[in-house]
Amino acid sequence: MWERRTFLKAAGAGFVATLLPQRAEALERAELLFATATQESPGRFGARVISETGRLVSVVDLPVRGHDVSFSAEAGRAVVFSRRPGVYAVVFDPSGRVAPVTITSVEGRHFFGHGTFSRDGKLLYAAENDFANSRGVIGIYDVSGGFGRIGEFQTFGVGPHEIILMPDGRTLAVANGGIETHPDYGRAELNLDDMNPSLTFIDARNGQLVGQLRLAADLHKLSIRHMVVDARNRVWFGCQFRGDKTERPQLIGYATLEGEIRLIELPADALGNLGNYVGGLAISDDLEIIAASSPVGGAILTLDVSSARPTSLTLLDHTCGAAPGGRGFVATSGLGEWRGLAGSSVPKQQFDFQFDEHLRAMRRA
Repeated sequence: MWERRTFLKAAGAGFVATLLPQRAEALERAELLFATATQESPGRFGARVISETGRLVSVVDLPVRGHDVSFSAEAGRAVVFSRRPGVYAVVFDPSGRVAPVTITSVEGRHFFGHGTFSRDGKLLYAAENDFANSRGVIGIYDVSGGFGRIGEFQTFGVGPHEIILMPDGRTLAVANGGIETHPDYGRAELNLDDMNPSLTFIDARNGQLVGQLRLAADLHKLSIRHMVVDARNRVWFGCQFRGDKTERPQLIGYATLEGEIRLIELPADALGNLGNYVGGLAISDDLEIIAASSPVGGAILTLDVSSARPTSLTLLDHTCGAAPGGRGFVATSGLGEWRGLAGSSVPKQQFDFQFDEHLRAMRRA
């Protein structure tokens, strides 16, 4: 994560001088920094950079509701993507030195709320929908060229959600949720009876398919949505179930580049607290503990990746984001709550705005 000295060096003394006194103080004291989309007031949306103690560092206005934030220390930029089926993404400089840039999706495409940067910070990859052809694509944007769109890869599936770059720096993992949508129908899900989720690995250099994995056919209503990578290079994923509400399928599993995909067996009580819905995943700084948040269940479950067993459960109404915060995790809620969990010393705070679904730790180069 960006530590205080790294952030100040990149920002320059001029940035601190432009901040309100309390915000400059927040930056001086910040050890860890986070970015998140927010709902500032009814009909007004933003993105905020916040220190681990909950102090505001900077804020950017958004034209529509945001979803997730991607950050590149190499590029010195963050991007907040609009919520599906959004057509905007806003690029901003966390240091405040450069004015934000708004990216508009090209004709026939819309954003799915997530994206990631290349390792060198030169390219931005965005999850997009080719809605006329019911297929997912990855839009490719040139960072140095003002974030102009220079091409696309197919995701080899429908409804791509989160995209992450694997530790090798050349493979993209894509969670194809398997659900067909069209902007003419808003957020309606059009193919629940025959949805087809998958997890694909794609070569970021040429868009070639490296591998595609699916769960068993009788689990086709488990929409794969969010991912993190552990120290063993396994991609952990969280699902959202679109079947009978009385059923309780397992929701968390992992996949490998070697072709393995499996769901882990969570105890019934832990599974019940997730309410058939994993809204986000985060992994600890040591890559040993995963936090799975569920706004539907109002809970955040942590589990050990070695034993695949739960380690803690935190009840948090309208829970949204979770991100590694030194020791433990930092969590947010749609009711404006900010708090530490699973061993974190971050103090609980209450804000007068709403946090949106994801919280992004700003990792340093």
